[in-house]
Amino acid sequence: MSPVVLEPPASAVERAADFWETKALAQLTLAEWEALCDGCGKCCLHKLEDEETGKLFQTNVACKLLNLDTGRCSRYGERLRWVPDCIQLTPSLVRELTWLPPTCAYRLCAENKPLPSWHPLRSGVAGSAREAGMSVCGWAVPERRARRLEDHIIGSP
Repeated sequence: MSPVVLEPPASAVERAADFWETKALAQLTLAEWEALCDGCGKCCLHKLEDEETGKLFQTNVACKLLNLDTGRCSRYGERLRWVPDCIQLTPSLVRELTWLPPTCAYRLCAENKPLPSWHPLRSGVAGSAREAGMSVCGWAVPERRARRLEDHIIGSP
């Protein structure tokens, strides 16, 4: 399968300026915000919280809406209707969610760190996170096939 090349950004100036390096998260347009997502799907894996300690545990079970071929939500625009507890990231929430993966572009930008070379905004290839082995594609379990989430714990986020 050949890689999908991203369409050029609306403005060559936006791309040339590498908006993610020059703007704070709160200053991004909606299109820029959405472009930061690399499609790894890691934020769409179920997490369990120990009620006594508050410790979070990561599972390999993907949300029912996550397309495990693309690493993208299959009903993104209406995801909150289908999954009411889906987390809608915001600039302030990104700083609070310690379970976001260390490679998450939202987290990296909030921490003033560079995007990795495999990120679609740097590579120009939509599926570059998957191609670099940085997505859940190929190892996550669909929600409909998992029985007990406790049986799918893979570690702490």
